[in-house]
Amino acid sequence: MKVAFCFPGQGSLEVGMGREIAEAVPEAMEVYRQGSEASGLDLERLCFEAPLDDLVRTDVQQPALVATSLAVLAALKTRGLRPDYVVGHSVGEFTALAAANSLDVSESIRLVRERGLAMEEAARESNGSMAAILGLEDPVVEKLCSEIEGVWPANYNCPGQIVVSGTQAAVAELCAKAEEAGARRTVKLKVSGAFHSPLVARAADRLRPALERVRFRDPVAPFMSTVTAKIEPAQRMASLLVEQLTAPVKFTQAARGLVEEGTRVFVEVGPSNVLSGLLKRIDRTVKAVSVNNLAGLKRAEETLSTA
Repeated sequence: MKVAFCFPGQGSLEVGMGREIAEAVPEAMEVYRQGSEASGLDLERLCFEAPLDDLVRTDVQQPALVATSLAVLAALKTRGLRPDYVVGHSVGEFTALAAANSLDVSESIRLVRERGLAMEEAARESNGSMAAILGLEDPVVEKLCSEIEGVWPANYNCPGQIVVSGTQAAVAELCAKAEEAGARRTVKLKVSGAFHSPLVARAADRLRPALERVRFRDPVAPFMSTVTAKIEPAQRMASLLVEQLTAPVKFTQAARGLVEEGTRVFVEVGPSNVLSGLLKRIDRTVKAVSVNNLAGLKRAEETLSTA
């Protein structure tokens, strides 16, 4: 029975995230120390003590999320727990690559800080928005996007849940058309821009030189890309992480690909339990375990001991 570690993306943040595990596991606390040095942010204060308002900005949230997921990963490693595959949702791909030893902790958090700054700048310039479309099949949403200029599918989260991204007017028009087509609900997201769309191409241009300077190592656990929904090698990683900024996140397709590879257990490594909920909607037969505190760490140990 194969095990995949999956790493959450923006929106999974929580106040006090990672504190319980970091205070109990020295290796986890060390991740925050290294991450603070690499990012120039006080990640211990931000993650353990700061109010939500201090965390939501893209350029702060992304390194805080990745540091927390890597701290939880360090705690899992002290228990001898290792994945057969890794996968990440959006910025979680940087965490997944660190988990697979393609990047080290400092590299991944340094790159994510630069990514967040690039995305925040591009968002201000483009003034776009995003919305979740609930209760329509993927092809229906794709067809609506093709009929409205300036809006694109951004996240394939699970069957019946696609996030779209685009100009303010185009997203509003698509939400109205989706409700006419029978959507259960449309929800405008609290984000600063039209991420995973051509409107933030400037972010990709800014991040590309930083990624091209990195030497990605061969992953010790196969890396499932949510850009291509395929297992990808080290030589493709820099270009995929650039493409990822303007391409849709194919989490549904990637998760199904891992199931086809024999994965039956998914361990969500990091704050919240968003991905675990999505995974159960993608395939009801898989086990999904969230690890964001000591209780979750114990559950993962118990689950993987029988996997």
